[in-house]
Amino acid sequence: MELGNGNDKMKKVITANHAVSHAVRLARVEVIAAYPITPQTSIVEELSEMCARGDPQAEFIHSESEHSAMSAAIGAAMTGARAFTATSSQGLAHMCEMLHWAAGGRLPIVMAEVNRSLGPPWTIYTDQQDSLSQRDTGWMQFYCRDNQDVLDTTILAFKIAERVSLPAMQILDAFVLSHTNEAVDIPSPELIDGFLPKREAAFKLDPDEPHAFGGMMNVDCWMESRYHLQKAMEAAVDVAVEETIAWKKLVGRRLQPLMPYRMKDAEAAILCAGTAAWTATLAVDMLRDKGLKVGSIGIWMFRPFPLAEFRRLTGGLKKLIVIDRSCSYGHSGIFAQEARSALFDLEKRPEIIGVIAGLGGREITAEGLANEVENIIRDGSDGLIRWMEVKVDTGKQG
Repeated sequence: MELGNGNDKMKKVITANHAVSHAVRLARVEVIAAYPITPQTSIVEELSEMCARGDPQAEFIHSESEHSAMSAAIGAAMTGARAFTATSSQGLAHMCEMLHWAAGGRLPIVMAEVNRSLGPPWTIYTDQQDSLSQRDTGWMQFYCRDNQDVLDTTILAFKIAERVSLPAMQILDAFVLSHTNEAVDIPSPELIDGFLPKREAAFKLDPDEPHAFGGMMNVDCWMESRYHLQKAMEAAVDVAVEETIAWKKLVGRRLQPLMPYRMKDAEAAILCAGTAAWTATLAVDMLRDKGLKVGSIGIWMFRPFPLAEFRRLTGGLKKLIVIDRSCSYGHSGIFAQEARSALFDLEKRPEIIGVIAGLGGREITAEGLANEVENIIRDGSDGLIRWMEVKVDTGKQG
């Protein structure tokens, strides 16, 4: 189903995967490198058909592996082309070596990463272990709540990445978004052309102007390259704020590094990312109906981490309940660790309670989340880590 509005925009009922495909088309990507893996496959299938029809006019490379797909995207970006790829789960893990090459090379590749649990046991359902395992590769990470976020974030990721010369993952939940249909506003190509002009690389592979890329760097300057990468990451927070404001002026929708909900008078808050961030807003409404002053903070931009804004939003809280769809085994959830690190040196800071939930596609319901938060507020929490609605049989588990 689609509704057009002249050259202004079109509304289509599509999956989040196809929202990625339309965003890539609108971004006028020049090279797409693809290797199929469930549940991202329909992104590149749709793009393959679009390329066959001539829109976008892109080189579509059928790679023999995820490692090769990222390698091809790196090569394309080095020539100055706008490059895209997509993956999930084990595929992202297979790319890991080349993720470092893309970030160290300061190449603004955009990759759609459809969150899927890492095996074994084998599963195709969602959690955030795969993307968060690549937290320290030097890629920006953006987490999407719904299909509209997915389209908007893909275009914004290209704009931000090219301004700071860093690669970006835009990340969405498997099946909950990737294969679920929602109404999505698709801007006109002319509108996006004005917002996202053709990429102009400062340095590129060019036979007429030779440069060396990725060669040996001695100890007298290698560390400086990482200093500049860090500074680019730090700058990306302000760039993201600028571009999301510009995006709202363009299309009327605002994303921002952290997405607060009912935080003005909150005494406790839920912190989470992805579709759970929408679920958290429903849980907040339920808890407010019970007289509990609870708000929520959705993470859109996780890397770089928006430290100053996070401190501002959490400054007046008594408790911060962090919902993680991941676990750093032997410690706690990754978002919980990030929250503790961000606030550790503040004299006044909330108690931080980490909750592991939704692994392997386990549904996070508004009712279940509200109950968990209410129990924490009422009874407190002992220990570093809680597991939400987990069934434990110590006699059968090693």
